[in-house]
Amino acid sequence: MKTNFLQFTWRVTALHTVTYFVAGLFFSQLFNYSSLFDTEILSVYMKPVSSPWVAAGPALNILRGILFGVILWGLKDAFINVKYGWLKLWSVFLGFAVIGTAAAAQGSLEGIIYSELPLMTHLKGLPEVLTQTLLFSVLLLQWYRKPGKVWNILMGVLMGLIVLMSLAGVFLR
Repeated sequence: MKTNFLQFTWRVTALHTVTYFVAGLFFSQLFNYSSLFDTEILSVYMKPVSSPWVAAGPALNILRGILFGVILWGLKDAFINVKYGWLKLWSVFLGFAVIGTAAAAQGSLEGIIYSELPLMTHLKGLPEVLTQTLLFSVLLLQWYRKPGKVWNILMGVLMGLIVLMSLAGVFLR
């Protein structure tokens, strides 16, 4: 199947934004991020859930999705229309963006080595990131295996709702 750059970037951007929002919403409720981010150790590291920047985050992830689309474009042949392509894509995210990131981020090897965060704090953030990147990887490959207008309509509606909710979160404070 022929893939063009704009279509690929749209799919990556839409799926990243939607899965980021859904995983973030689910895990923020499950792990009570509001109180977790208020703990002494994380309050100096994370903005409070009430911050307008946190509300803007889901919509701003459109930019990150575009970045992912541009970066993954050169790698697409390694995972699109390939057996276990979702696993290959997911392992790229796990290796470079989650566990192996060069920053001392929460949940990364660098973070565990160089930050003052306790190991349990690192581990608490991993379920969200692992779930989001897995959903993204599986759904992107599904979109290529079973393309159709319903994907574009659904993702367009969900992206619109996410942007509107982010704007409401910023301006209705």
